[in-house]
Amino acid sequence: MTPLVEICVDDVGGALAAETEGADRIELCSALSEGGITPSLGLAQTVLGRLRRIGVRIMIRPRGGNFVVAPEELEVMLADIAAFRALPHAPGVALGFVFGALTPSGTIDARTVAKLKAACGGAPVTFHKAFDALRDLSAGLETLQGLGIGAVLTSGGAATAEAGAESLAVLVSRAGGSVRIVAGGGVRAGNVRALLDRTGVPEVHLRAMRPDGAGRQVTSTEEIAGFIRAARAAA
Repeated sequence: MTPLVEICVDDVGGALAAETEGADRIELCSALSEGGITPSLGLAQTVLGRLRRIGVRIMIRPRGGNFVVAPEELEVMLADIAAFRALPHAPGVALGFVFGALTPSGTIDARTVAKLKAACGGAPVTFHKAFDALRDLSAGLETLQGLGIGAVLTSGGAATAEAGAESLAVLVSRAGGSVRIVAGGGVRAGNVRALLDRTGVPEVHLRAMRPDGAGRQVTSTEEIAGFIRAARAAA
């Protein structure tokens, strides 16, 4: 099975590079140093206006820090989803969303997640790496299955997907295809083949960042290309 490749980007150049090099999807966000938060409306509008065939999932996370969503933060998230859904985009671009919410006790906030999913109006949804902060990943997966969430981005509860490979394999088995397990966290061209072999994950996620001449972290076209070659070769 050929794995789906998702590239995490925070600018227009990164989005275009991902499409040009053959990625299947991007996760669009800002403030990657915070683990990714909601991108600006202007960034999303520009990216959606330029892409032609790649999938786009927009991060809906109003701030960094923990994943407990206050009522006023939920209002912001719902408003952001509505604004992004109203943006025009090419017919070949599948628009979806990435979000997550936890209770103070470390379980999935099912009520908040259900409201966010409903606001997406049937668009594809990924539960983000808040999943790795759960006390019980198996119970969390069952909750996501019950909510009809299509995918979850996870490193198996470990610091990296490589370290969490055993847990990822268990999640893939228990999901049974009802929730697509997206392996993210330290996934690179050099380890993606072994990770796919060990886990059977159907999707992999890469943050392909390198410093530019000015010291700013930017998406690397070369790293995207190398990663895609390695992932496709693994199939």
